[in-house]
Amino acid sequence: MGNDGGSIPTRRELVKSAARNPTVSELKATALESLSHAWGHDPLTSESLDLESAVSDWRGRLYNYESILKALMPSDNSTTSPVPTNDEFTNLSIASAGIKSLRDVVKLKFKRYIPPGTREKEIWACPVSLRELGPSTKAVYLVPCGHVFADVAMKQIQEEACPECSEPFKSRDIIPILPTEKSDVERLTTRLNGLKAVGLTHSLKKDKGMGKKKRKAEEADREPAGEADKGNCVKPENEEGPEAPPRTNKSSRLSGINNALTASLTAKVLAEQDERNKRRKLAAAK
Repeated sequence: MGNDGGSIPTRRELVKSAARNPTVSELKATALESLSHAWGHDPLTSESLDLESAVSDWRGRLYNYESILKALMPSDNSTTSPVPTNDEFTNLSIASAGIKSLRDVVKLKFKRYIPPGTREKEIWACPVSLRELGPSTKAVYLVPCGHVFADVAMKQIQEEACPECSEPFKSRDIIPILPTEKSDVERLTTRLNGLKAVGLTHSLKKDKGMGKKKRKAEEADREPAGEADKGNCVKPENEEGPEAPPRTNKSSRLSGINNALTASLTAKVLAEQDERNKRRKLAAAK
């Protein structure tokens, strides 16, 4: 009440509680919330994820097949801006995901299941363990067939053929869906680098881009050698001068024709044309 314009707040009054690290339960709740969002939404468009037509990239992220097609189609009006969040499963674009073609994704095959003795709606479940697939269950899929199973079931089976379609696969081609452990991400990164080294994509199909790069590199290597050969070219003694017309061989003119009938007709026409040219030259000489 001294007419001083008010009192100055102390630090104790400003800082209500000291900063603390989140607990284990809080971290688990945050991770589960993030996985729930990734299991239910497309990271490119933020639309609801349809597991009927879901695809996955090398990292185990889930997308709608339609959104991948739209993102890969060249269009000036296409917008694939990422969702403004800090989550690694949602803050994505088609370029940052490393998807250049449909060969970089695998079509997933989920199985529906109705729990016995209940009137509940169908759920997406593992066909082996019948466990519901989602954020609370670690799931994996096989490349190249794309069948989805619970990770626990695949570890118990320990087979080298898909339990659903009997297609053989390698242990490296068991891809975890939306992995959060660092070891899983490192293994997937090593797998992708190994496939790129041999010219394969995530779906184990040939990388067409690698073939184009290889051909361009070979052409670049051959080009300097070709220019050197042109400079060191020696003209044979029996070669005619530049004024002489180039010699044409009938067999060389027919070398590009594969059909036998077409080749015979073409040879007949060329023979008649050569005969007329010879007569004209004789008439001109007289």
